Amino acid sequence: MFADLLRRLTAPEPQPMPETDARLALSALLVRIARSDGSYDAAEMRRIDRILAARYGLDAQGAAELRAHGETIEADAPDTVRFTRAIKDQVSLEDRTAVIEALWDVVLVDGERDDEEDSLLRTIAPLLGIHDRDSNLARQRVEDRRGLR
Repeated sequence: MFADLLRRLTAPEPQPMPETDARLALSALLVRIARSDGSYDAAEMRRIDRILAARYGLDAQGAAELRAHGETIEADAPDTVRFTRAIKDQVSLEDRTAVIEALWDVVLVDGERDDEEDSLLRTIAPLLGIHDRDSNLARQRVEDRRGLR
């Protein structure tokens, strides 16, 4: 299954991915944003697990397994566009806004914004069809929940 997904992600013109692959793409994208600042720690892993569990109705073990698969896929994929394309093909616009909010949730798990994380999110949002304004509103909602504003 993972070899097939990796082949599709690294193909010159990847084909649309099935929903299960979109789950893996989201997992990989969450891992990519967490790793983008050069630090990938237990707090980020726990946050990713919680996001995946809530989004897909998984128990703790299922969420951790999905994240682990996402870590493998993220490490082998040549670019972020393939993840965003898979998500955009399978996820409604409203849910893509929730994806941006989830990405901000991972970025802000430590209470700080990093330039690399900000830059990657500014790249990801339009690839998912989300305007900067909506991404900023998603960030503000996360900051409000965490008491960062």
